[in-house]
This record gives sequence, C-alpha cells and structure tokens, in this order.
Amino acid sequence: MYRHFLIPTDGSELAEHGAAHGLALAKFVGARVTIIIVEEWPGAWLAFAEPAAGAAFFELTEQIKKRAASVLDRVANTAKQAGVPCDTVQVQHAQPYEAIIATATDRGCELIVMGSHGRSGLSAVVLGSVTNKVLTYTKVPVLVVSVSTGRSLGDGSLPLRGALSSLAR
Repeated sequence: MYRHFLIPTDGSELAEHGAAHGLALAKFVGARVTIIIVEEWPGAWLAFAEPAAGAAFFELTEQIKKRAASVLDRVANTAKQAGVPCDTVQVQHAQPYEAIIATATDRGCELIVMGSHGRSGLSAVVLGSVTNKVLTYTKVPVLVVSVSTGRSLGDGSLPLRGALSSLAR
C-alpha cells in the first residue's frame, strides 16, 4: 500500500511545499515517486490569434518547456539526494487536473500528494483549484498538504509519527 506516489508540481512555492512533504513521506515508507509538471495548452485562444503571433507563440512555448524541464530536474535532484527513486513526466494539456489524474492511473500510482492554499468559500469558487478538481474527480487517494498552517513534517507541530508508522506497515 502506498508504494508509488504521484507528486504534481508547477514550480511554485506551494507546489514545492507539497513536493517536499511527498518526498519526505515517500522516503519514510520506502515508496517511489513520479513527479509531473503539466504545461497548460492554450489551444482554444490560438484560433483568434493573428498569424504574426505564431513565431512569438512558438518562442513562448519553448521557454515554458525549458522552465518545466528545469523544475522537474530540481525536484528529481531533491528526490535523488533523499534516496527516493523518481521518474519525471512533462505533459501538455488544457486541463492540468485531467493530466494529473490520467498519469496517476496510467502509472499505477497509489497516492497523489499535492499542496493547497486551503481556500474556502467564495475565494475557492472564484479562483478554482487544480487540487480541488483532482480531489473531486480522481479515484486515487490524495494527500493534501496545506500551506495555510505553515506546518511541516519535521517541525514537530503535526502528530504524524503514529500516522506515518501505520502507513509504513
């Protein structure tokens, strides 16, 4: 149980926080991880772009791909330093949550570990959330790491020792 985690990232501080927790938990339970970054594909609005915008769009997509590869390399290196076996996946998709769920299913991941701001009410509705959509549509268990509390696995503020011990069994 929980021997393969999927850890989505976009390079943000929030995603890095989730990745750090996911890697710590993977190390603790002896799991391997797959790190995914989803480049949002803006295909719908391209139909309205002027023909001259094609070159600029190509340059922008190349920059996005390079940044995504850099983010994946950074997280993969962190996993390697922690001794956690790691694969990386870089995909383009209009809906990141769909790509995350599909990758978790296709790769046989048993847990998705994601960060969240912990927004609720109107701000959650207006801003939307990839994490909320993953929670809503996936059949794979999801561990949400909240950054709103400022707590982390190693600071002693969360009673995780017993919970982590039971996961390792």
